[in-house]
Amino acid sequence: MAEENKHKDWQPEKQRMHQVIDVIKQKIAVLKERAGKLKKDVINIRTEFWDDVTVNIEEMDDKIETEASIKQQVEFLSERERSHGQVSERLSVLDRLKDSPYFGRIDFKEDGKEEKDTIYIGLATVMDEKEEEFYVYDWRAPIASMYYDYPPGPASYETTSDNISGEITLKRQYIIRNGELKGMFDTSLTIGDHLLQSVLGNQANTKMRNIVSTIQKEQNKIIRNERSKVLVIQGAAGSGKTSAALQRVAYLLYRYRETLTSDQIILFSPNPLFSSYVSRVLPELGENNMQQMTFYQFLNKQLDDQFTLENPFDQMEYYLKNNRKSNDPRITAMSYKASMPFKSLVDEFLTNLSEEGLEFRNITFRGELVIPKEAIYQFFYKLDSELSIPARLEKTVHWILRGLKQLEWMEREKDWVLEETELLDKADYVEVHETLQEELRYSEDTFNDFNREEQLLRKLVVQRKLKPLRTKIERLQFVDSLKTFRHLFIEPKWKERKNLPSNWEEICELTDVYLLRKTLLWEDAPAYIYFEKSLFGFTSNQSIQHLFIDEAQDYSPFHFELLKKIFPASRMTLLGDINQAIYAHATEEESLLSENLEEEHERIVLKRSYRSTAPITRFTKEFMDNGHLIEAFERDGELPTVFEASQRRTIEDKIIETIQEYLNKGYETIAIIGKTIEECESIHKKMKKRMPLHFINHESHTFNRGIVVIPAYLAKGIEFDAVIIPDASIDHYKDELERNLFYTACTRAMHELSMFTRKEPCRFIKEVPASYYKHYKIFHIKSGQHDT
Repeated sequence: MAEENKHKDWQPEKQRMHQVIDVIKQKIAVLKERAGKLKKDVINIRTEFWDDVTVNIEEMDDKIETEASIKQQVEFLSERERSHGQVSERLSVLDRLKDSPYFGRIDFKEDGKEEKDTIYIGLATVMDEKEEEFYVYDWRAPIASMYYDYPPGPASYETTSDNISGEITLKRQYIIRNGELKGMFDTSLTIGDHLLQSVLGNQANTKMRNIVSTIQKEQNKIIRNERSKVLVIQGAAGSGKTSAALQRVAYLLYRYRETLTSDQIILFSPNPLFSSYVSRVLPELGENNMQQMTFYQFLNKQLDDQFTLENPFDQMEYYLKNNRKSNDPRITAMSYKASMPFKSLVDEFLTNLSEEGLEFRNITFRGELVIPKEAIYQFFYKLDSELSIPARLEKTVHWILRGLKQLEWMEREKDWVLEETELLDKADYVEVHETLQEELRYSEDTFNDFNREEQLLRKLVVQRKLKPLRTKIERLQFVDSLKTFRHLFIEPKWKERKNLPSNWEEICELTDVYLLRKTLLWEDAPAYIYFEKSLFGFTSNQSIQHLFIDEAQDYSPFHFELLKKIFPASRMTLLGDINQAIYAHATEEESLLSENLEEEHERIVLKRSYRSTAPITRFTKEFMDNGHLIEAFERDGELPTVFEASQRRTIEDKIIETIQEYLNKGYETIAIIGKTIEECESIHKKMKKRMPLHFINHESHTFNRGIVVIPAYLAKGIEFDAVIIPDASIDHYKDELERNLFYTACTRAMHELSMFTRKEPCRFIKEVPASYYKHYKIFHIKSGQHDT
């Protein structure tokens, strides 16, 4: 390379790099030997487990000794397995480091000191433990923050107890691949364009890559933020917000490694495909993955199989098919039921339930009424009204259980119980016999042994039969929360409130139809879960310390209030792009990313887009209202293209031709991005006979290299070498939400973007200056004739 001839430090740096790689290889050899010994220990313990355990259960003392012996062996095995896992994880990190041990260097002279420190920065720490010499500093170490935050000159960094200031006298970046020094740059920038161009010019991958070597200053602010209860990140498409969030997780696990573990962090992903896409980042950084789930999975878990919950993508499909129908009650409901005014209505309804209206179920046992619901209602509403509903329900539970205790005594004497005792297992008889023997240790009277045994058997039968009912009572299943919730939509007084949608009556009728079917529409889920948990008491999850919400623009204020109630101890990181808000309820004013959020929320804006080439970014920002705030990273590429034809077959032929051109260029991930699942199914059905295509729907968890067909709302957060929009016509993308959907689709492209239209292009394309894209009108595809 040119740098080898130009840079005076090339040879010393190359020699130093090989020295560090040798150290890493030595550490790998030592750890491999240790891993082998640990694995052998684990196998031996498992093989000889019972040989090393003394088993004797004849006497109580022997039982205790046996349990202790087993426990000791289990603990020893667990310790060996845990040690083997830790060694394996370290080996995995070192294996990556031997190919690229570091990516940056700063020379730092601390104020008051004569000598400067040379700091090499990489994926993980490499040091000589005996000499306490650092060959490489972990990128998350406090001193390494200066590499991301400062050019050469005055600089400082925070330790856990102090602020260290001084001067950076040198800042250097490296490109090291497969143990070879490929490039070296001295720079005054945070991360030089040489390195960024090298990384961003690569082809897209089916898994997100860790890019700690290219963290920008504004991303570093996100990663190392420790003070904010709620951190809001508004980032343009391709600005690196998701990468920064995952690196923030890695930083927090490093910074608080004594008190924070990965299972105390949750990431809400937009869909299962995205969860798979980002699954490799944290392990590459030497950390375990945090809990990952979609918000749909989370809400479904809260419902505990009570309902069939609509998937949010089914709601999206309904909107895209029906959004042009005037006054559709469901379209109105999607926005209203996500709003804070609707939450206020639910709160008012809950307050009213303190005085009247809570519905209960009859309590029955063996088909007979034990406690009628009217009696439960009467007991509940006689309790002190100053008590909360959950507190009164707890007292009601105790009252009902006292009633069941009396029922148990009465049932024991009935004939059915004696019949059931004859069906008991041998183990049950042994258990009763042991209980009887224990009682006889303190008594000389053995005359009534037979009667006492029968009493114990009867007691066992009745208790066992009543156990499921007791469990239901303790879980508050005697409260009919669904029937109670329905009152909000069927009682006249709740339909006459102020500031309700004009078609509220129709919304109520539609809602009740689905509730009766035990189906929750996506827009009803947060309200119902909030309502039920308010009734029964929020069982807050105190163990979760950090909650990350990706694509936060698609969450409503109601969603956010629900999450704050469930995770009261958690700090939250909200990241997204208001330009990609694609749900009916998502408006800039109501968005969690809005500047109108509460004061304690810290907000960071990422304006620069790195994913796409400059021509693609310039094209996409032109048709967005706040596109002027988006900055393109200057990576050159082809202008986006618009192909216009009047025949579907002509368009299909041209799409095939375009894909083949992309494949010839070496692109490995090509996406045909449609608006709806129906459109994507149709494309896949027509084109799969002509070339291999992978169809992606909301149940897909992974995708492979090649050509995929995917709806825009599932492609969020994912990038492809090239993107094809199969129908960008004037009658296909129209309203403002579809503008965001179109923007989302276009901004998935890293290197090339092609759009196809029948007749006129959509109005969003027309808003872009003609010089920003190439427009072809195709007449005879086979003869290659076209007009521009």
